[in-house]
Amino acid sequence: MRTGITFEVSSPDRLRLERLARDRNAPQKYVWRASIILLSADGVGTAAIMRRTGKSKTCVWRWQERFMSEGVEGLLRDKTRPSRIAPLKPEVAERVVALTLTDAPGETTHWTADMMAAANKISASAVRRIWKAHGLQPHRFRQFKLSNDPKFADKLHDVVGLYVEPPAHAIVLSFDEKSQIQALDRTQPGLPLKKGRLGTMTHDYKRNGTTTLFAALNVLDGTVIGRNMQKHRHQEFIRFLNTINVSVPADKAVHVILDNYAAHKHPKVRAWLGRHPRFTFHFTPTSCSWLNAVEGFFAKLTKRRLKRGVFHSVVDLQAAINRFVAEHNKRPKPFTWNADPNKIIAAVKRGHQALDSIH
Repeated sequence: MRTGITFEVSSPDRLRLERLARDRNAPQKYVWRASIILLSADGVGTAAIMRRTGKSKTCVWRWQERFMSEGVEGLLRDKTRPSRIAPLKPEVAERVVALTLTDAPGETTHWTADMMAAANKISASAVRRIWKAHGLQPHRFRQFKLSNDPKFADKLHDVVGLYVEPPAHAIVLSFDEKSQIQALDRTQPGLPLKKGRLGTMTHDYKRNGTTTLFAALNVLDGTVIGRNMQKHRHQEFIRFLNTINVSVPADKAVHVILDNYAAHKHPKVRAWLGRHPRFTFHFTPTSCSWLNAVEGFFAKLTKRRLKRGVFHSVVDLQAAINRFVAEHNKRPKPFTWNADPNKIIAAVKRGHQALDSIH
């Protein structure tokens, strides 16, 4: 043992080291480290330990010193070694962040890791680490649309008020059209789902026509009144209003939430409202389809029935939509609004302020 290195192995430590040296599942580096300490405790010389473990003198001395200072736990932990590559200077990270926030050079829309690495003479992985540390994702973007409706706040409070506190003895309907629903038939039949393989569907298709779904979601109980039509003009809208009129109880007032589509404000539609005073229209602000509750039903219809559906004709498509509506109405859920309208108005104001500052 090297001069200045002395230690005694207690009985618990010896049992632990012997168990480790005999363990076939333990990493080999732990096995020969334990053997070095056990042989040293038995008084075996350094040269003999080197022959029996196949390790160098400096290696034997290193682990004898580690055991003396840290015990058995020191044998089971490797010390951190400095990287072969020097760490990047803070100025490099600042330069990468500053460049990322500027327009990319040439005819490109955004920075990539390889482009940024070439511009700063560092690796692409280093660029990714810097971006991750600073929360930057130049390859991603989010879409937005701010409403320019001058009566945005009034309309928002009006619609949300119907959701949160509907009038007594009244029915609140969220209405919209889902136009141009395509009856798509695949050119070849797909293979079914099986273990270890996804279901398949050809990327090309045959279009067999389109239909338009007129739908009104009852906010109070979640049921949907739906009807398929070929077009979505004011004539079809009036026909659907007649459908609603005969579908809801005659003694109830009807409040309809709908968007600003021109057909909804046609003179003939206004004349129909004049003949049916129990109907009241509540228009959402412009560019605010997210405020219309029926859009959630349309999203569910698209995701669960239309997107992966195969339809040989428009009749098949309409029948599938009607079955989906009927199935939905068997287990309806009332619509619940949770967002604070004041927070929405404040967010829209911040958005307009940001746009004004850019312009």
